[in-house]
Amino acid sequence: MPLTSGGPVAEDVRRRILSMLAQGTLRPGSRLGTEREMAEEFAVSRSTLRSALLPLSQAGVLERRTGRNGGTFVRADVVERNAAELAGLPARLRSGGHSSATRVLATDRRAATAVEAHALEIDDGAEIFTVRRLRFADGVPLSVDLSCFTAERMDDLLEQPLGGSLYELLRVRYGLTPAVTTETIEVVSASPREAQWLDVAHRKPLLAITRITRDSSGEPFEYACDLFRADRVRLTATSHGAVGAVQRSVSSA
Repeated sequence: MPLTSGGPVAEDVRRRILSMLAQGTLRPGSRLGTEREMAEEFAVSRSTLRSALLPLSQAGVLERRTGRNGGTFVRADVVERNAAELAGLPARLRSGGHSSATRVLATDRRAATAVEAHALEIDDGAEIFTVRRLRFADGVPLSVDLSCFTAERMDDLLEQPLGGSLYELLRVRYGLTPAVTTETIEVVSASPREAQWLDVAHRKPLLAITRITRDSSGEPFEYACDLFRADRVRLTATSHGAVGAVQRSVSSA
């Protein structure tokens, strides 16, 4: 990054932004503001501000977003996730060096729809629990998850703390451990509500991962649909064949 790009005033702005990052005042996903707001905050002209921000954008420190909620943001790291993995998301984030947090958006006890009943291999209209949660990585929204569970196998689920790993809760309290997971992955557009939750533009591409999780006896106990921000997750899959292991990566921007 050339120190003289934009002159000493622009260099001073760059150093101030980098200092805020080092001190934790700015974190991954933080919004610095619009061009006009930042020019006023740093008391510089817009042309000087552009000269200050360009090297930071080129270095991958900052990113520009357009639209109503646009502006300049501190770039958030991409999260690596294995396709059809058996570990919960908090464990995956910790192993990748990310912080994690969860906000429970809604819970319900209701009759299963035909699709849910088919996935869980229960009778149409049988009772299920649903848990919808917003997941964060490094303080930035990562995914909205909707999980459906067979009610008769965990009657008091909604009375339990649901902000941590559900798989750990199911293992400890109900003796249910994921043994086989089948996932279907497709690209969908964010609805207005999903866009608000995930802090993205309406119709922004999302990765929709539909999952059926079975226990060691082969009986399904979870049917879920996770919506990931496509700019924040990279899916990897490993196949073991006669020639050896072959890795495939899928990433979207």
